Parts: sequence; structure tokens; C-alpha cells
Amino acid sequence: MASRSPTTSSDDAGAPGTPGTDPLAPRFAAWRAAGRRALIPYLTAGYPDPTATLPLLEALADAGADIIELGVPFSDPVADGPTIQRSSQRALEHGVDMAAVLHQLREFRRRRDTPVVLFTYLNPVLAYGADRFLEDAVAAGAQGVLLTDLPLGSDPALERTFEESPLALVRLLAPTTRPERARAIAARAQGFLYYISRMGVTGARAALPPELEAEVRALRALSTVPVAVGFGISTPDQAASVARVAEGIVVGSALIDAIDRGGIAAAAGFVAALRKAIDDMPNGR
Repeated sequence: MASRSPTTSSDDAGAPGTPGTDPLAPRFAAWRAAGRRALIPYLTAGYPDPTATLPLLEALADAGADIIELGVPFSDPVADGPTIQRSSQRALEHGVDMAAVLHQLREFRRRRDTPVVLFTYLNPVLAYGADRFLEDAVAAGAQGVLLTDLPLGSDPALERTFEESPLALVRLLAPTTRPERARAIAARAQGFLYYISRMGVTGARAALPPELEAEVRALRALSTVPVAVGFGISTPDQAASVARVAEGIVVGSALIDAIDRGGIAAAAGFVAALRKAIDDMPNGR
């Protein structure tokens, strides 16, 4: 069984990083040395209601999350399936916007040092102001940002702004990506490279693609940052299977489903079950 996650001092958890550095790199280095795979649950801020976000964040951290993806609600989340779309719409109905998400992150950072990657679409960032977003996100204690609709080369100036900021700019990569473009994306990724396990939108799946292991091994051979796999991982067994080849496991829709079934307690229990399956994985390193 892998050892418990190394932690940092709470005094350092929310401190601004240095522009151009990767704040997640030391974490992944420590996890790698400890033989640990990073468990990365996704949570939509403001779901099922704004009062639940902070206790959910704390529960996920205490249940074994290594990084938390905190989703910013958006009215047109085209990359997300019905479960996360529904959670985003509910949060918007409660009035949750970028400022509210960053407020929740600031409160969480007072209590826990678990790294947080803000998962968002570009529109909410531009509406808030990109420079203002970066400044406020760093001050709130974020370590990274994943912009789902800012692919490599789409806006070089904006990409440079994020790459040179104190936040890690996490990149997405799909199974259909051509090898030469995959190399280019991997070369620019920060924090970790988020590999989409299957085409389509997010959502729990009954089975993982049979070719996933070979695809992830090939990607790890050309990536200078850790590779995390998401989209469709919904059970502890699936998480353990992915952990055999990837350095991070992202779980989103299945966690939202757990919240729907039983609230904070069910969410924490689900993450704890994922953690145990990953840590108990035989011959997984």
C-alpha cells in the first residue's frame, strides 16, 4: 500500500507562487517518490448549493484527494456531460459566479493545504478579466487552472499570459490528437497533462477503453509533466486500473452522482473508496 500523501505547511499553502514556475511540480515529485498516484476529484462550486462547497472541499481533502478540481459554473459547458451540466446550471441558479468561487477557495485555503486547480471555460475568465482573474486566483490560493476551450495555438498572447503566471496551466489532450501535435501540447503543459480517456463529453462509464493503457504509456514517454486521466472513470476498480499507468486519476461525474445520492458523507465515502483502491493496487508501480 502506498504511503499517505506528503503535505506542506499550511503557512505555504495559499502563498502566491513565482511567475513562470510550476507550483504542482514539487507535489508530484513527492508523490512519485512515495509511490503514490494523485487522486483528483472534480467538484462544481455551488453545487448542490453554495453552503455545501466549503464542507465538501474539506471532506474531499480529508478523504484522500491530492488535488481538487474546482469547477466554475458556466451556462454553456460544451465539454461536459449531463451530470456536470446539471450541477453547473444549479449553481448558476444560486447566483454562483467567479467571485463566489474564489471566495470559497479563500475560505478553504484557511483550513486545508490540498492543491486546487480551477476548472473553467474561457468566457467566465474574460468576463472577470484575465489579469484580474490570475491575481485573485493566486491570492485565493489556487495552484493551477484548466481552460477547457483554450487549445494550444488558439490565442498565443493569452496562453503566454497564463503560462508565465504563478498558476500551472493544465492542458487537455484527446485520443484523436495527432502525434506531432501531442508532442507540442505535452511540451507546453504545466502541472499535469489531462488526458481524455475517450471522445465525447464527461460522464460515468461502465468500462474504460481497452486501448487506454497503451495510449497513456505512449503519452508518458513524450511528456515532461505527469499524465492524469479523466472522463468516464466512475468506480474504484476503474480508478485502480488507470493508476497502473497514469500518475493522476480524475473523477468528476461519478462524484456528483455520489453527492446526489447522499450528500457530503456519500461524497467523502466515495473518494475514500477510490483512494483505498488506488493505494491497494497490486503491482501498480
